[in-house]
Amino acid sequence: MQYPVTLTPEAEGGYVVTFPGIPEAITQGETVEEALSMAREALETALEFYFDDKRAVPLPSATECGQHAVELPPSLSAKILLLNEMVLQHIRPAELARRLHTTPQKINRLTNLRHTTRIDGIDAALRALGRRMEIRLT
Repeated sequence: MQYPVTLTPEAEGGYVVTFPGIPEAITQGETVEEALSMAREALETALEFYFDDKRAVPLPSATECGQHAVELPPSLSAKILLLNEMVLQHIRPAELARRLHTTPQKINRLTNLRHTTRIDGIDAALRALGRRMEIRLT
């Protein structure tokens, strides 16, 4: 997943960084490079609000020609898709744990952005929700 970035020059210098669709993600930097460096951390921090509140994460909009974007690692992208599917289907961790014959705590780890998760675990959870993960090279 690549989230487009909006860089807004400040009158006193530097840039404010925002993300269309993720209003909680905002940061700044003195240079374009610094602003973009700070952007990923700001995005990941904002995503934690969605995960903590068990709210669907808005998917990234299309990146326009010449626009900068923050690319999330595949594991984080997969966690977003899992959370969104759980929210869409109104499935709580306890129900998903029941379907997978595991504990709710293990499911909570699957949807914890700070916890390292094997992609196989996310794939199994998505399958229990009737979905299938596909991996492609582009």
